[in-house]
Amino acid sequence: MLLGTWNLENLYRPGGPFGPRDKAAYDAKLAALAATITGLDPTLLAVQEVGEPEALQDLVDLLGSGWTVATSRHPDGRGIRVGVISRNPFEVLADTTVFPPKLRPVQADDEGATVAGSGRGFLAVEVETDRGPLRVAVAHLKSKLLSYPGGRFQPRDEGERARFGAYALYRRAAEATALRALADELLDGDGRERNVMVLGDLNDEVQAATTQILLGPPGSEIGTSGYKMPDKGDAGRLWDTAPLIPAEERYSRVNAGRRELIDHILCDHHLIHRVREAGTGLPHEGAMRLPSVGADPAARRDATASDHAPVWVRL
Repeated sequence: MLLGTWNLENLYRPGGPFGPRDKAAYDAKLAALAATITGLDPTLLAVQEVGEPEALQDLVDLLGSGWTVATSRHPDGRGIRVGVISRNPFEVLADTTVFPPKLRPVQADDEGATVAGSGRGFLAVEVETDRGPLRVAVAHLKSKLLSYPGGRFQPRDEGERARFGAYALYRRAAEATALRALADELLDGDGRERNVMVLGDLNDEVQAATTQILLGPPGSEIGTSGYKMPDKGDAGRLWDTAPLIPAEERYSRVNAGRRELIDHILCDHHLIHRVREAGTGLPHEGAMRLPSVGADPAARRDATASDHAPVWVRL
């Protein structure tokens, strides 16, 4: 069984301000995305940057029959949201933006505006498998690509760049905390027996503080002597599967010429020891050739392929 996550990059129908300018560009994008998903052949795929649910349905229609589809009801200001496509039926357990109790709103701009929830909704589903129910949370955390007042992508000075970098980090850390709270609900204190995964574009790398928030109790990391030894933290712990990806494939985006792994799959104790293989791109084809992205997301509105590689695990 293969499970994955993929940022589809600006999946909108044509004619709007963010998606392809014409139907020919849209059809080319759908065909390229469908070819990759067909090659991936997932049982379940978490997706990000779905601009319109109808566009995701157009994509799934190219994959053939037998897919179940859901998208979050909580898009961001550009209309993008997360979703799930699955060959197995599933039930939506949660679609939420709320911060957990005691986590206060965080500053978002120079005027003192605050946000009290995630910019894009977290979607949680429970899917039936031959090994019992699988609970999956899908997320797309606050981007590291900064935007400034007036729709600018460049700051007026370095002070503004630093401040807005801090605001983005505040938001991503708060969103990671909220996602961890959702994972706690899905685990229900029973990660040794339940099947729980967190998938998505976390917009930061493996060792980033925001990514580490999601892991829960420290210890037993993959590659350490404690990995195969049970301990009391196993019930609430999540493991990032990144170390299981071959080193030469361990990236999902290229930012300003630098390879980075910002799309992640985290598994609970019951699942992590069932992972037999992990990778990016298509299985057994090696790393994907990805474009290097810059600071302006609008520059790629007519791009055929996504600027992210899918990340996957096989159980």
